[in-house]
Amino acid sequence: MAVLSSAPLQFVASIPLATRVITAATIVLSLVYYFLRWSGNEVTALSWLVLIPGSSIFYPWTLLTSAFIETTVVELAFTLITIPPSLRYLERLWGAVETAKFVAVTITVSNIIAFGLNWLEYMVLGYPSILYEQAYHGQMALQIGVLVAFTQIIPEHQVQLFGVLKARVKTLPMAYVTFSTVMCIIGFQCPFIVIQFGWLVSYIWLRFYKKNSGETLSGGPAYGDRSETFAFVSWFPPFIHTPITLLANTAYSLATKFHVIPTGSSDVEAGGYSQLPGGARAEAERRRAMALKALDQRVASGASSPAPPPRATNGSATSTRTGPSSLSETPAPMATSADASSKGSSDSA
Repeated sequence: MAVLSSAPLQFVASIPLATRVITAATIVLSLVYYFLRWSGNEVTALSWLVLIPGSSIFYPWTLLTSAFIETTVVELAFTLITIPPSLRYLERLWGAVETAKFVAVTITVSNIIAFGLNWLEYMVLGYPSILYEQAYHGQMALQIGVLVAFTQIIPEHQVQLFGVLKARVKTLPMAYVTFSTVMCIIGFQCPFIVIQFGWLVSYIWLRFYKKNSGETLSGGPAYGDRSETFAFVSWFPPFIHTPITLLANTAYSLATKFHVIPTGSSDVEAGGYSQLPGGARAEAERRRAMALKALDQRVASGASSPAPPPRATNGSATSTRTGPSSLSETPAPMATSADASSKGSSDSA
C-alpha cells in the first residue's frame, strides 16, 4: 500500500517545475471558474478570470490568467492531454526559466493583440457586442506555440494523429493556423483568432529573442535561431515565397534599424555559428532535415538537366555514338598499336 500511495507523488515530483506550476494553475483556475458559474456567479467569473475586451481594461491580469481557464470539460481534458507532456519535453531542453518566459510571452502578447483588434473593430463598426460579448480563454495560443517549438527542434519527426493520420511535425502548425482561419471566416473569431497570433508571437520569440542557455558565441549569449531552415518564408508554399521574402526582409531591416531585435556577435546570419537549441538530438535532427532538403534539390536539378553521353571503357567504342566515323575511326589506331606490340614481342622472341 505504501508503494501504491507513493507512486503518484513520485510521478508529480518527476515533472519539471514550470510544467508542474502551469498544469496546476490550469486545473485550479478552471475548477474555480466552474464553481463560480455553477453557483450563479458567472458574471464575476467572466470578469475576473477571462479576457473580455470591454471590461478587462480594469482587470489587466486576465491577459495572462484567461489562458488557464478552460470553459468546458472537453477543452480542459484536451489541454491536459497535450500541453503538460509538450512542456515537459521543452523544459528538459530549455530549463524552467526559458520555458516559463516562452509560455508567458506567447499567451500575454497574443491576448494583447486580440484585445487591441477588438477595440479597433469596435471603433470602426460601433457594435458594443464586439467588446462585451466575446470572452477569450484557453490555451490555443500556447498549443500553436508548442507546435512551432517542435517544428524548430524536430521538424522531420513523424507523428500519428488519432491513430490514423501520419504527418511530419513541421506541417502541423500551418494546419492549425488554417483551421483557425476557417473558423474565423465562418464567424467564430473568439477565441480561435488567438491561434494565428500565437503562431506569429511564438515564432518571433524563438527566432530572435529566446536565450539559448549554455550557448555562447565570441563571449556573448546566443539568442534565437537564425538558421535558414527556420526562416519565416519556410512556413508558406513556394509560389508566394517572393512577396513573403520581400515583406520579411523589410520588417527585419526596420527592426534591426530601430534595435528591436537583439544583434551582435551571436547573430548566426552575420556569419557566426552556435549550436542549435535543444542539444545534440535537436542538432542531429536539424542536420538531417537540411541534408534531406539538399538531397531533394539535387534530385530535382538532376531530373531537369540532360544526362551526359556515356564514355567508352576498355578501349571499346560505344554503340550509342552516331556519325559516319563512329565505328571506324576510333578503334583502328588501337587495333594497329595492339598488332604492332604483338609483332614486336614475337620478333624479340
